[in-house]
Amino acid sequence: MILPIIAFGNNILKTKAVPISADYPELKTLIINMWKTMYNANGVGIAAPQIGKSIRLFIVDASPFSEDDKLSDDEISTLKNFKKVFINPEIVEETGDEWDFTEGCLSIPNIREDITRKKKLLLDILTKILRNILYHWRVLLQGWFSMSMTILKVFYLPINLVP
Repeated sequence: MILPIIAFGNNILKTKAVPISADYPELKTLIINMWKTMYNANGVGIAAPQIGKSIRLFIVDASPFSEDDKLSDDEISTLKNFKKVFINPEIVEETGDEWDFTEGCLSIPNIREDITRKKKLLLDILTKILRNILYHWRVLLQGWFSMSMTILKVFYLPINLVP
């Protein structure tokens, strides 16, 4: 089912999302509906608060970016096969030089701006087999994770805009 996307300004986007457990009601159905909603809106990621659930869950499909001819073969391969669900993510560390990347948000349609972020991100997530693992991403994927984490904590995209 395609769900309505919550627009910027809604209080749910101003509220810190809560962690969930493995027995969260209808989790599998919720994730399937999030994929359908994201694809219907031509997005590459969506966080649960954007569909009205104040829980620590987001999904990402980076495959549309694999067609950029400026990328290395390794980057293309990583992006082409990157479709993941993140449950209870926590940023452990952001490092490296800052870089700008043009981002958009499904909760603020038709607006894209350069956002400054660190190049590397270490993320702790709960996997489907219910154990925490650490993922370390760099440059291309970092922006999507940081944006999704922003939505889970308290939405503040406009504050992050480059002047």
